[in-house]
Amino acid sequence: MTDDLVTWAEMLAREQLHELPRRLAHVEGVARQAERVADAVDDPELLVAAAWLHDVGYSPRIAVTGFHPVDGAEFLKEQGAPHRLCALVANHSGAHVEARYRSIGLEWPDERSTLRDALWWADMTTTPTGGTTDVRRRLAEVRERYGPDHVVTQTVTAAEPELVEVVARIESLRQAKIRSR
Repeated sequence: MTDDLVTWAEMLAREQLHELPRRLAHVEGVARQAERVADAVDDPELLVAAAWLHDVGYSPRIAVTGFHPVDGAEFLKEQGAPHRLCALVANHSGAHVEARYRSIGLEWPDERSTLRDALWWADMTTTPTGGTTDVRRRLAEVRERYGPDHVVTQTVTAAEPELVEVVARIESLRQAKIRSR
């Protein structure tokens, strides 16, 4: 791993997701969104690195369980990534809900911090092609893409109140920062 966590994360994401150009475009957009709120968290570099790596578990070379947050976190652990980074990836965007639906235990603690919320916000306000959106449109797009009976659709439906609340917290924080300037 290089000294610069963000550079290492970006290189690793590009290496692992180059076969999935749409997923990589989403990850690039999430990283851009994370940069927009990085000054609001305790470790801006970690936030942006987590944004680059949050979906690395989709890589066909990494997927083991088929549950990308856990596959990504386990891969990152093997790469020597910081424990906090692995936990952020394992728990991103309401992964605990999907883990329950899939009967997969999450061994990584969810820190429930502003940094964690900022990562979820970045993911929930980025389209699959890397553009920006709002959380409700993002959730509607996920439901449409997966269809009504898929575990991901069930997950986002169950997690929606929490996801909307997290996004609202970060939006409120962003507005407060704008007003204080």
